Amino acid sequence: MGEADGSVRYYCTAGGGMETFLLDEVKRKLEATEVEHIPGRVFFCCRATLQELMRLRSAERLFLLLRKAPPTSLPKNPAKAASMIQQSIVGNADVWRQALSTWAALRAELNSSRGQGQKRKREEEDEEDDVNGRKESVESEDACGLGQNRPTFRVSCRCSGAVARCCNSQNLSRIIGMAISRQLGWKADLRQPNLEVNVYMSDDHCVLGIPLLRHPLASRSYMKHTGLRSTIAWAMTSVCPIEEASVILDPMCGVGTILLEAAQECPNAVFIGMDSEEAQLQKAAENVEAAGQVNRMLLVQSSCMDIPLSTGSVDAVLCDVPFGRKFSCSTDMTSALPRILAEMERVLREGGYIVLLLSLQLSGQIKKLVKSSTPNPESRAAGHEAKSPDHTHGSETDENRETERLELSSLLLRNTHRI
Repeated sequence: MGEADGSVRYYCTAGGGMETFLLDEVKRKLEATEVEHIPGRVFFCCRATLQELMRLRSAERLFLLLRKAPPTSLPKNPAKAASMIQQSIVGNADVWRQALSTWAALRAELNSSRGQGQKRKREEEDEEDDVNGRKESVESEDACGLGQNRPTFRVSCRCSGAVARCCNSQNLSRIIGMAISRQLGWKADLRQPNLEVNVYMSDDHCVLGIPLLRHPLASRSYMKHTGLRSTIAWAMTSVCPIEEASVILDPMCGVGTILLEAAQECPNAVFIGMDSEEAQLQKAAENVEAAGQVNRMLLVQSSCMDIPLSTGSVDAVLCDVPFGRKFSCSTDMTSALPRILAEMERVLREGGYIVLLLSLQLSGQIKKLVKSSTPNPESRAAGHEAKSPDHTHGSETDENRETERLELSSLLLRNTHRI
């Protein structure tokens, strides 16, 4: 909703563990104030344009905040509970009218910015535009509900705890929808509403908002083939201090998600993606072409345990190490991890960074490897800063396995994030 100084109150949803990244991003990119969060949601106030809001990379969806209220203690009687929900959810009708006005103005701003300087043929008017890797269909002024005091709407509800035991999400949506229709005069339309009212109710929180975009912020139009979630890939990039003209390597790049997220943030870096599977590299090549990054991205078929690069030749290694939860992996990562990490260390320049996405089991293994082979705090980072001594790999004897462990002596574990 609009504030006296022209700022607007928003909230974004975030994946598990991503709240800290989103908190930092809204402060840094939007100069947001009144920033706070609950699990899965970050609230903030800012004067940024909708185009600027759409550049958030760690958020899932963007909402105009209607209300953030204390949780409601419901009576056991279903009829009384429904009555209490209706009374507590809608509240002051003026707040809803102000929110509708703000929402319509933001939608008009978005449509106006896309229409400036563009001459389109009639058959192209329904085409979807690409804004920083996200698609959002252009709507007419009337479709946005601009100038309407009684828009059509539908309610989308999520509930948990005592509320969920009293009413399921479908019944709760119906109860809230009836209250909005009766108290505000809005007309329910489940198929093609002007707007959606999103409600989240739990034992601890009650949040109401209006989605500002049809598509999630987390969607990336250039990702023809999806792999790792884009928000997590961006988070990995954000913790790695990439400098001008850096060389960035992903030795298990899959469809190229991490490198493409890094490329959006680092316009002057060079990226190398490697994978042992030709099919994955083909998908990565299609993603790279769709993103317009062909001139900055080199894709090579190679094993992560035998990287065809010289010692100390890359500035950072970013990698989602497969652990079989979403995608199957033919390699036993528990036994292969020391050698993989040693190869990453070998190609990394002194002072370079390694950022890895790992299962809890593999993360625990790396902590043991790095801790046992780090002689002093001035060495460099596993997940981060490092020296790069030359390494060789022998046969699979106990002695050589121990040698591989000792090859990690130049790595220093700096930070861990659980997502």
